Amino acid sequence: MEENFINSENNFDTEILNNNLSDKIKRIPTKPGIYQYFNSDGKIIYVGKAKNLRNRVKSYFQNNRPRDAKTTALVKKIFDMEFIATDSEAEALILEDTLIKKHRPRYNILLKDDKSYPYIRVTNEDYPRVFATRKVIKDGSKYYGPYSEVRQMKHLLKTIRTIFKLRSCDLNINDESIDKKKHRLCLDYHIKKCEGPCEGLVQKEIYKENIKHAVSIINGKTSEVEKSLLKRMEILSEDLRFEEALILKNQYLTFKEYLSSQKIVTTDLIDRDVFGISNIQDAFCTLIFKIRDGKMIGKRHFIITNAKGESSSQILEKSIEKWYLENDFIPDEIFIPCPIEDQDFIKDWLKEKKGKSCDIIEPKLGDKKKLVNMASMNAEYMLKDYFLAIAKKDMIVPKPILSLQRDLRMDAIPRRIECYDNSQLQGTELVSSMVVFIDGKPKKSEYRKYKIKSVDYNNDFAAMKEVIYRRFKRAIDENQDLPELVVIDGGKGQLSAAMESINELNLAGKFHIIGLAKRLEEIFVPGKSDSMLLPKTSSSLKVIQQIRDEAHRFAITFHRLLRDKRTLKTELTEIKGIGETLSKKLLIKFGSVDGVMKATEEELTNESGSKSANLILDYFKNKENEEYDKF
Repeated sequence: MEENFINSENNFDTEILNNNLSDKIKRIPTKPGIYQYFNSDGKIIYVGKAKNLRNRVKSYFQNNRPRDAKTTALVKKIFDMEFIATDSEAEALILEDTLIKKHRPRYNILLKDDKSYPYIRVTNEDYPRVFATRKVIKDGSKYYGPYSEVRQMKHLLKTIRTIFKLRSCDLNINDESIDKKKHRLCLDYHIKKCEGPCEGLVQKEIYKENIKHAVSIINGKTSEVEKSLLKRMEILSEDLRFEEALILKNQYLTFKEYLSSQKIVTTDLIDRDVFGISNIQDAFCTLIFKIRDGKMIGKRHFIITNAKGESSSQILEKSIEKWYLENDFIPDEIFIPCPIEDQDFIKDWLKEKKGKSCDIIEPKLGDKKKLVNMASMNAEYMLKDYFLAIAKKDMIVPKPILSLQRDLRMDAIPRRIECYDNSQLQGTELVSSMVVFIDGKPKKSEYRKYKIKSVDYNNDFAAMKEVIYRRFKRAIDENQDLPELVVIDGGKGQLSAAMESINELNLAGKFHIIGLAKRLEEIFVPGKSDSMLLPKTSSSLKVIQQIRDEAHRFAITFHRLLRDKRTLKTELTEIKGIGETLSKKLLIKFGSVDGVMKATEEELTNESGSKSANLILDYFKNKENEEYDKF
């Protein structure tokens, strides 16, 4: 086999395939796995999966194989490659998804996650909670969503809580805490919104059965819940427990009211996911209708930008993979608007995940085709809304930002402004801050703070040079968007130091940069000896002052935090086994380290426990002996 491969090298593009790559390709196995392409800077630019690694990687470098524009551009950038063999294509798919999320390679299709939308979380506890959240924490909890229609999600949660009376508190309830009576009943129990699991007033098995039914409703499996509620009502009536049966009847009516609000789209009760796709310019939108028991219970969409050269089939396949990587529930049928290349693999993967087969169908006519068309039509609406939102955002620019563009004679509108400031105290704890303003408003999620590493003394210029280099080197490495305006808090010296890093990174001219001197609010521009003075009442100056003051505040806050941590360290924290919290407590109690040293064993034990008291007593005893020996 290897001889045939070597002979086939005559078909390879030798201008692209270097000796290093050629040697590596010879050693690639024919197993499934993932491959990573690197550029000359060692940065991952593409991650792919393959059923046969050797054949897939070879195909990129063959002369007689047609390539689209994107693949041609990718191949020209490939300098090195690595591969990881796996036992199955499913493992390769999961590994590929993990690496793409981690490295965000330039040439991979990136599906936007709608991270601003909330999920429903079912916690991993003895008595689970069910609530909405925007944060996904990997602690064993189950997450459902995200929900683009928040009102619908709130209605769903209200229905679940009304029917099953699940707890809403954040207490750590378990069998031990119930036995020890650690918790008390809250208002929810008294107004009949909770059955009181905190005091063991509901059996764990019954509570978990309610959670199971709640999850069924979330997944749209309402017929199972309806049967269960009717059966429980019948049992209560037969046992002559009419009051409990009446409560259950009210819950059942609430449940039926919720069902009536759901849109019925098919008469059969098959669970389906219906995919639609739309394409405008170099962007795609894929949309999924979730149909359970014939009812539409929700939808989800992905926006894919900069997808030049990608086909609808490729985008659809990636969307299907991403959707079912994130969701545990696999329906009986999947409707798609166009064929996909690896359909057999996806069917096998979903069958393994579900435990039984899942049909992937491309409807050609009738009601099923209408469902797919409806999904594609909604995908088109979502994509048009996306472009409209971008257009509106580009059109609406605050007047002070336009004034700033005019007064600084900038070519581009300074929509993103970054400001940098240093802070230090008598040459110690030298730190820097970066704050970001978008359209004149602070974006605190993008603020950054830096501990200066290259200098350990009061050198403001060297500190500014370091922080500018670190920030923009990372921007280059991670292909981040650059700001239109950078403000340096300081005069000519700080600005010159910043420009050294800008020039070193070959970023001169990529954005506008100014220095702002505090004394007269003078503005300095690189390459000009004279400063610029803006009118004190101008909106432009107020914007610059606001962002400068925010950078100063952020740097001072960080500096004080570090200083407080440093000053808290006393002789007590040098004792092995004595931490900052206990040291602080002892200093407050005894007034000083000397007061702690003179305290009796009983006093120390009362404040810190016998183990810590012995550590402190042994420390001061050894210290006293050392001083005696010196004498």
